Amino acid sequence: MEVHHSAFRGTPLSEKERAKRVAWWEAMMSGPFAESGRMLAVAEPAGRRVAVVGVWSAGPRRPGLVEPLGVHRDHRGRGYGVAACAAAAASLRAMGASSAVVAAESSNAAAVATYVAAGFTAGPEVADLVRPG
Repeated sequence: MEVHHSAFRGTPLSEKERAKRVAWWEAMMSGPFAESGRMLAVAEPAGRRVAVVGVWSAGPRRPGLVEPLGVHRDHRGRGYGVAACAAAAASLRAMGASSAVVAAESSNAAAVATYVAAGFTAGPEVADLVRPG
């Protein structure tokens, strides 16, 4: 939870926020799609977890999704994001996925660079759909 929070929020994780996130994670992992997903962690040589990545399988011979991927703010630029992508691809392959896809905002240059460095190819931008009112 700390690595994920640092990657996306950049602020220390309070005990209240930690409890809220743990409860959310426990609810998600007890739900109907829990068996289709995995959460992986990448550790630095000393053993501290520094990156996390989730993978979601749509079933054998179908594409799998890599989402979310985050590297702790104190450990960026050291290849941990690319290592997380490699671990995600290997996990999806073991789950029978035909390929792996990601969904990252093109404005998030660091995310796009990480995925490209890991072997993904950037596709055309896709606009979000919004229902008025």
